[in-house]
Amino acid sequence: MEGKVIIFSAPSGAGKTTIAKEILNSFSTIDFSISATSREKRMGERNGVDYYFLKPDEFRKKIENNEFLEWEEVYPDSFYGTLKTEVQRIWDENKHVMFDVDTIGGLNIKKIYGEKALAIFIQPPSIQALEERLRKRSTETEESLKKRMARAELELSYAIQFDKNITNDNLQKAIAETKKVISDFIAQ
Repeated sequence: MEGKVIIFSAPSGAGKTTIAKEILNSFSTIDFSISATSREKRMGERNGVDYYFLKPDEFRKKIENNEFLEWEEVYPDSFYGTLKTEVQRIWDENKHVMFDVDTIGGLNIKKIYGEKALAIFIQPPSIQALEERLRKRSTETEESLKKRMARAELELSYAIQFDKNITNDNLQKAIAETKKVISDFIAQ
């Protein structure tokens, strides 16, 4: 089997992680690429499962050593990226790689893998619905919420560059549409 790449991107709160988890539960031939980040762990997150949690200086050192497929400094000292070793680990298991990354990272990965990659952008029904979802999480201060909303508006402007846009106004419908798109892609 030739390994393919499936990329999920969306503004924070659009539902991409929920949809991605459903895809992983539905396709035994897809494995999740664990991203690296320099942000603090949230409640319940585990190193090497949810993310590889690195200190900002550790992250910078890996950048210097060209160990990332892609990376971005989303906010000052808040890095996210994909280690090259993750892709190889999954392909060595004869599986396709799934990414849950920000929009810039997703587009960069798509450029690298071209036709071997499917880039899916998960849209919130509206910017207002997105803000409501983030508020319900209760993980943001007003200041961090404002930053996330400004970033979300920027990320939404990149949606047109993705292979497929799926609006998450009904979670089950969005999951079903995503499963079909991925099934068709893998079968090619």
